[in-house]
Amino acid sequence: MSTVELPVVVGVDGSEPSLRAVDWAADEAALRGAPLRVVYASLWERYEGVSPAAAPDRPSEQVTAEDIVRTAERRARRRQADLKISTDVLPEEPEYALVREGRGAALLVLGTRGRGGFAEMLLGSVSLTVAAHADCPVIVLRGSHDNQVRAVARGRVVVGVGESGPDSAALSFAAQEARLRHATLDAVRAWRCPAHETTDHPLLAGEPARLHEQHAIEALDDALKDAPADVDLRRRAVEGPARRVLLDASHEADLLVVGARRDTGHLGLQLGRVAHAVLHHSACAVAIVPERG
Repeated sequence: MSTVELPVVVGVDGSEPSLRAVDWAADEAALRGAPLRVVYASLWERYEGVSPAAAPDRPSEQVTAEDIVRTAERRARRRQADLKISTDVLPEEPEYALVREGRGAALLVLGTRGRGGFAEMLLGSVSLTVAAHADCPVIVLRGSHDNQVRAVARGRVVVGVGESGPDSAALSFAAQEARLRHATLDAVRAWRCPAHETTDHPLLAGEPARLHEQHAIEALDDALKDAPADVDLRRRAVEGPARRVLLDASHEADLLVVGARRDTGHLGLQLGRVAHAVLHHSACAVAIVPERG
């Protein structure tokens, strides 16, 4: 299967956040010329505690699951009529199912939360686990509490530039998203001056800060040296903790992209503090992109 044919996969559970994810995923698939795959992991029903009357020959949770994927498919079809759409109900825990789906996907799209009570906590943990372990980029929908996804409202994709340099998978993904959306790519590098480097001498007071800022600018220039010429690029070195800098930038963005280093020998959550923070607090959708090496 070629890269172009890899599907955009969206995880659904029937909640409004997951329907917003369907909208985003349908738009994303249409932009990429890719098929859309709608996936429901049926064991979610155990935690939801809601099931309609079952047909005589099918368990009640199967009726619910199939209703949910059909509803999601109809919604995607209304939004993007020409999409090639497939659906599946998977009889396993959602985090395992979606991480496995990511091995053959161009992109995974998830909502943030479930339908209330314990389900909200569960869905939050599923999104976090999938973002931490998927082999492909994962977009988690943030920034709205209704069931509508706004089309590119600000025309801006923000990417956090770390230490990966020009080989950054996050930067490549962000550039692709900006190109597809005809949006500005805002490449942001945070920098800080350690407290022990400050000085009280009036002639030297600004020197440590200036050197750290210059280092950040040089790192930006190096990371962006191979940036595609057809993308409207803005580069910024901003003083402050990376989490705060990127969260501030998210208020004026349609998508915030951050890289997450994968360690194949590590079994725990593979998200750094910055990625973890933006997943919980970003004002816009967040893309977590695996970085190798």
